[in-house]
Amino acid sequence: MRVKICGITNIEDALHAIQAGADALGFVFYPSSPRYISPEDAATIIKQLPPFIEKVGLFVNVDAATINRQSKSSLITLAQLHFEVEPALLAALEVPYIQVTRAQKESDIKQLDGQYRLVDAYCEAYGGMGKRLNLEWFKDKENSKIILAGGLSPENVHESLSYGFYGVDVSSSVESAKGIKDPLKVTTFIANAKEA
Repeated sequence: MRVKICGITNIEDALHAIQAGADALGFVFYPSSPRYISPEDAATIIKQLPPFIEKVGLFVNVDAATINRQSKSSLITLAQLHFEVEPALLAALEVPYIQVTRAQKESDIKQLDGQYRLVDAYCEAYGGMGKRLNLEWFKDKENSKIILAGGLSPENVHESLSYGFYGVDVSSSVESAKGIKDPLKVTTFIANAKEA
């Protein structure tokens, strides 16, 4: 099970997450988020990271030129598109990307079927709200290209292990304050996610 720790805002949290076994780190380039980090500050952190870690930038409601520019300046390796996008925007991207489905009902999880995608619980705000998806929606389905997000915690992540997800994504439930990770919660989350 791959694990992404999202909402990284400082080098200490980044290095601890990697040491604990994180496969990817997320940097939120959405100014309205309490976990916002500028592309320049993200680059300062990313320059200090070891190799073979995916660095993911989260984007909301911006154009392709902005994504391309901020991806280059921040040194991220993957753009996470947390909004509905048109094919023309995708065609204009110069960076690898993953799309997000904000699911309100079971049929929503079939959106983008056949491609790697992140499935999060729908809420009016974007990301980090701690709202859980109904795992029953994923029962007896092909989930090997889905990264599950939304309401996961060190205490409940084990419930997702039997569904065959590609990975899990967590932010708010492993924090001591918004944008500041709790080392024990991060370690416990990753250990529980990778126990299978």
